[in-house]
Amino acid sequence: MSSYEWGAQDISAPREVSLPQVPANAGLVLEDVQSGYVGAVVRVEKSGGMHVMVLQDRRGKNKTFPLGFGFHVDGGPVEVVAPVVAPTSPARRMTASGSVKVDGARARTARASRIWVEGQHDAELIEKVWGDDLRLEGIVVEPLHGVDDLSGMIRSFRPGPGRRLGILVDHLVAGSKEQRIAQEAMRVPGAASNVLVVGHPYVDVWQAIKPGTVGLAAWPVVPRGQDWKTGILAGLGWPNSDKAAVAHGWKRLLSRVNSYSDLEPSLLGRVEEVIDFLTVPGSFDETI
Repeated sequence: MSSYEWGAQDISAPREVSLPQVPANAGLVLEDVQSGYVGAVVRVEKSGGMHVMVLQDRRGKNKTFPLGFGFHVDGGPVEVVAPVVAPTSPARRMTASGSVKVDGARARTARASRIWVEGQHDAELIEKVWGDDLRLEGIVVEPLHGVDDLSGMIRSFRPGPGRRLGILVDHLVAGSKEQRIAQEAMRVPGAASNVLVVGHPYVDVWQAIKPGTVGLAAWPVVPRGQDWKTGILAGLGWPNSDKAAVAHGWKRLLSRVNSYSDLEPSLLGRVEEVIDFLTVPGSFDETI
């Protein structure tokens, strides 16, 4: 006997009476008119170039039938058809910062507001993780190469309602030189409402990358007085003899950063705070 236990109905024969079409969705209870077998649809699959359905009765016994005529639902004849498969929504793509990627969006014209960071490495790290978001908002990141004259730079920028600044400072901790510089900078006219200075506790932005990205439990301790970057590279066993070696070491480290999950929360929160400050309604009055 064939493994398919369907009746002798001719599913291709023309029908004078149009019967209700019922999709063979999982759980649908059907009665095979010829055999009296009653079971619920377990699944629908392809076999021998045609769709068949597997029914299971209350005792757990399975039987396979072709889709078509010869079945009752609640005592009435029906035509069983293939279930409608809902189109799957495309998987949402995420940016490196964890936000939903907006496909097809063009970069916004650069706004007058800016994010300032201390150095080139800070700028490159922020670009790698938040670049998609910043281009969408029209926010440019600029390296300052030091903050010793932060007050003077803010005065030259002339902050205002449509010209805001978000400034990310390295090693901004209580009692530090950086904290004093930040406090003085906030006394510049216009800064109180239109400048936000935040910072992370690390000597260098390199430390804001989780050491696990290079297989370490913690960053090497660099003795006081030794160049921090050189000391880190030496601790990693990477070349560190000159500026070219340091630049190569940074590129190597940056290549290990794939998303926000590779960065310390103390940096993530500050960058997000700056972006929020620069993108509040009404802060985009000017473009360049």
